[in-house]
Order: sequence, then C-alpha cells, then structure tokens
Amino acid sequence: MQLSRLIEVLETGKVTGSQAREIAFICQDSRKVLEGCLFVAVPGTQTDGHLFISQAARQGAAAVVYQKGCLADQQVISGFCDSTTFIEVPDSYRALALLADAWYGHPSAKMILVGVTGTNGKTTTATLLYRMFSQLGHKCGLISTIAYYIDRDQVPATHTTPDALAINSLLDKMLHTGCTHCFMEVSSHSVVQERITGLRFAGGIFTNLTHDHLDYHKTFAAYRDAKKHFFDMLPAGAFALTNLDDRNGPVMVQNCAARSYTYACRTMADFNARVLDHSVDGMQLSIDGTEVWTSFIGMHNAYNLLAVYACAAIMRQPREETLRILSALGTVSGRMEYVRGGDNLTAVVDYSHTPDALKNALLTLRELIRPGQELICVVGCGGNRDTTKRPLMARIADQYADLCIFTSDNPRFEDPEAILDQMIAGLSFEQQNRHLRITDRRQAIRTAVKMARPGAIILVAGKGHETYQDVKGIKNHFDDKEILTEILKTG
Repeated sequence: MQLSRLIEVLETGKVTGSQAREIAFICQDSRKVLEGCLFVAVPGTQTDGHLFISQAARQGAAAVVYQKGCLADQQVISGFCDSTTFIEVPDSYRALALLADAWYGHPSAKMILVGVTGTNGKTTTATLLYRMFSQLGHKCGLISTIAYYIDRDQVPATHTTPDALAINSLLDKMLHTGCTHCFMEVSSHSVVQERITGLRFAGGIFTNLTHDHLDYHKTFAAYRDAKKHFFDMLPAGAFALTNLDDRNGPVMVQNCAARSYTYACRTMADFNARVLDHSVDGMQLSIDGTEVWTSFIGMHNAYNLLAVYACAAIMRQPREETLRILSALGTVSGRMEYVRGGDNLTAVVDYSHTPDALKNALLTLRELIRPGQELICVVGCGGNRDTTKRPLMARIADQYADLCIFTSDNPRFEDPEAILDQMIAGLSFEQQNRHLRITDRRQAIRTAVKMARPGAIILVAGKGHETYQDVKGIKNHFDDKEILTEILKTG
C-alpha cells in the first residue's frame, strides 16, 4: 500500500520525506524491521520505541511514525530523510491502531465483534459466547486470556487483549476463514493503550469491577474510567449489556450511544437469573423463568451464564436452543476446574488472582462444605504487579478457608519471599500461626493434599489455565492441574 494512502487515517503533524513510498508491512518491534516497512515507535512500558528509530532507519524502514515530543534526537530525521519518511503524530499508540485497522481493510467492520470487559469473568463469558454461537451454527473467532481461536484452529495467546496489529491480523484471518462473529476480552490496559481504537464493536458486555491493576492505573477511579471508555466508544447501532447488581454497572452505560440492556441476579433487570439449588456437581438456575441445570458452580458463574444468555437474546438467537446449549456447556480451563482423587478429595484449580475473585471462589466452595469437611486454600500473588492486593488476598484466604498455605505464584523479577512477607503482613500474629508458608508451589500443593482429611476440598488459586511459572523472565513448565492430577493419583 502506498504511504500517502495509508496515512490518510492519521492526525499527522510534520511529515518529512516522500509520501510516494510503497509500504511492505507495519511493525512496532525494531528487531523485526526490514526494508520497506513502516515502523511505529510507541513509548512502551518496558522500553521506548523512539530509542530505536535510527536503528529502524538503518535497517531500511521506508517510513517511521513517532509521537510528538518523544524524539530526543532530531538529527535522526535530517540524517535519514532521503531514504525514510518521518511522520509526527499526537499519539503513536492511537496511530498504530488506526494504521493496523486500515492496513487489514477494516476487518472488524465486516463481522460481528463483541467485547467483554470487567475485572472478573471476562474469559469465561467470552469463551462461552464463542462456544455457544459456534454450536448455534455460526463460524466464530475468540480472543481471550487462555487462547485465540480462528474458527476451530487454536492460536497461543500472548495477552488478554493483544496489540493492535495482532488484533487486526487475527480478525483478518477470521474473515478469510469465513468467521462471521468474534468475541474478545477487552482489558483496561488495551483501552488506555489504544489497542482497540478503530475497531467497530457490535456490542459490549460489562461483568463487574473490583480491586485490580492499581500498579498500572494508580487509582480505582482511573481503572473504572478505562472500562467505561470502552462503552463510550460504542456506536449508536451497537448494544451495551451491563451487570445491574454491580454498583459500577450503571456507570458504564451513562451517556453511552449504544442501546443499553441490563442483567442481574438480585434486582429486576432486562434479563434475570437466580440460583435454585447447587452442589459440588453444578447448579440449578432459573433464567427468565426457565429452569436450567448447568455443571458450573458459584454465584459468579450464574452471572457469567446470564450474560451469555442475554447476549444471545439481544442478538436474536433462538431462545430454546440457546438455553439447551447453555445447559450443556462445560467449564472453562482453569476456572473452577475440578480434579478428584481418593478419600473423596476434591481439588479445584481457579485463576482467582484478585481479592474479589478469591473471595467468590472460597465462598462458593464454603457453601458446598458439609459438616466435618474442611476447605484448604493454596494461594500466592504475582510479582511485578499490584502490591496493595497482597495483604487483602491473605486476609480473605484466612477468613474463608480452614487452612491456608501461602506460596509462590509467578514471582517474575521479584523475590518470592518478599511477596510472601507482604501477603502475611496483612495477618495478625494469631492468624499467621495457624497457617503455613511454603514458597515452593509444587511442595505447597503436595502438602495440602497430604494434610487433607477425607472429603476435603482444596482450592489451588491464582494461576488457573497457565502452564508455566515465570521466574526472572524464564517461563518454566508448571501446571497446577497437572501437578494435582499426578499427586492425587500417586499419593
């Protein structure tokens, strides 16, 4: 595509050099720059792409997009302007998203794209929508924390919401495979970093809002506003489905141009559900007056299932078929996933890595405990993430579990012992003495199984579907479910 045509979508400042150059591809990673590419320099969280502009020019970049005020060495432009065109923009994150959308021919406008945002429940809701609509006969795509799907083909996931180039590339591949629908998680980071800018959403779903990502957003208000901005972006022809039982639910759709709908389990809404009965094997729901049995457990999953049903109803899918499929849907990997063993032991692997998610998981399991049974919780906190939630996680585990084993999660570049110190600092001396601290996660899981009395339920929280443990930048193979299966089988 010719550069002059491609940059029509941008709010450009200065353009230095020829606009008649042919662009071979777009990239934001200077290590991938080849002759003829358009390099977009973005101020990343780890390093600033503007530091590599001269390198990109030397490697043959046909054009460079940079953010106003971020180019420290203006001599780069005069040194390379004969071979490279330099384009100044107000926001290079936004520019990257608009360029990616234009490069791939605006793929989101040619399909039904639905975004799911919130603190908890995004993965389950988006994944179940993908499964539901696939079974309803539609070719679908999925962009989620666990995996990306192009129809039935799985692509390994790198982020909850990938960068703008990756999103548009995935959507383009979905279109070429015949997909008519795509369901994607929309993280708060992706909104702030303009990764979803330029996408044409047919609808948006809000799950809930609780404590998370304050290391990035700094305040809860900024975190909430990032979620709300997604709904502010929805066009008039789209729909906005919000959880009326969450106090931030109504906030999300204030002054929203899209058609607004509500769902709830405690208050009257456009779509309602209530739990009639529940056990360790599932729960009986009443959804808009119809009883449905599901293998999911927990109030949080009642909300997730209701959101899926409501979305299908808004998109005019056949009600009876929707309810039939909903009843048959299985659990999502690493989300309240069961592993059973001898002595009637039940282990549950869950991704609950926020205070609210951990509380929901423990409360759900606590309701299933019969007299004489115990609930054991194995939990840690990730490194290089929000530190303020660490003592909260420990207090919640202490409050709702009979025995807690505090352990390592993904320490990343932090000292796992220091992370545990911060968790346990949230407990009183008495609370600390009634729980265990085992840094080695495998050993912590093994100890929980060994200590469990017959009939116990063990929650292994925090990592869910992940098959690695991130230690100092190295992702070593580690799968909670795999380890539990092995220990429960061999004893």
